Amino acid sequence: MKFLKNLFQFLKSKTFLIQLIIAVALFVIICFVALEWLESSTNHNQQIVVPSLSKRTLDEVEEVLTAKNLRYEVQDSTNYNPDYPKYSVIDQNPPPGNTVKENRKIYVTLNPSGYRKIEVPSVTQQTRRQVEPKLIALGFKIGKITYQPHMSDQVLELRYKGKKIKPGDKLMKTATIDLVVGDQSGKSLNLSGDSN
Repeated sequence: MKFLKNLFQFLKSKTFLIQLIIAVALFVIICFVALEWLESSTNHNQQIVVPSLSKRTLDEVEEVLTAKNLRYEVQDSTNYNPDYPKYSVIDQNPPPGNTVKENRKIYVTLNPSGYRKIEVPSVTQQTRRQVEPKLIALGFKIGKITYQPHMSDQVLELRYKGKKIKPGDKLMKTATIDLVVGDQSGKSLNLSGDSN
């Protein structure tokens, strides 16, 4: 009982009131400082518009992003696109026009130096009608069709720039492949008018 009486007297005293005011003031000051620090460290309300990096070289990308306090990271190259200069930016994330905070990393994908190489499939001993769609689907182009005397109408050889190629050889995508096809009639004929 005496303890409660002493407690109530302390709570009504000037000492307690002063300590309470000091504690509340310190709490408010600490909260204010913490919120200000969080706002500055997280760049709250800071908005930087992401620039377009399309067709720029890495040197240009670095210059543009450094001026805006942004960073970049190169991702794996994609398929070659002839509409973009070699080693220029072909894609970026986030895209241009988006808003980001300072020091944000922009991911860029570069255009390779050329088309990737594709393995030549095994298509000999198949008809021209079967072979052409397979080669075109892989990204190759069909060049000259030369006929040689043979008992079937199957593709006998594939050639690239006049040289015989075999399954497993690698050629650039969009390379032109010439076909040597069997002619059941035994006549030698070149559809383009040239002979290999």
